[in-house]
Amino acid sequence: MAVPKKRTSISKKRIRKTFWKRKGFGAALKALSLAKSLFTGNSKSFFVPTNK
Repeated sequence: MAVPKKRTSISKKRIRKTFWKRKGFGAALKALSLAKSLFTGNSKSFFVPTNK
């Protein structure tokens, strides 16, 4: 028979939420950094053909 689970404390919920948001923020910073390096032409990890 199904039994309802105990409620997660607010502090634990906040910690998990913050950690989840921080991961997303880190990924966004990385993507922005890569976009900037591609835009300026300083990228070492991507080959971008340029028509000159």
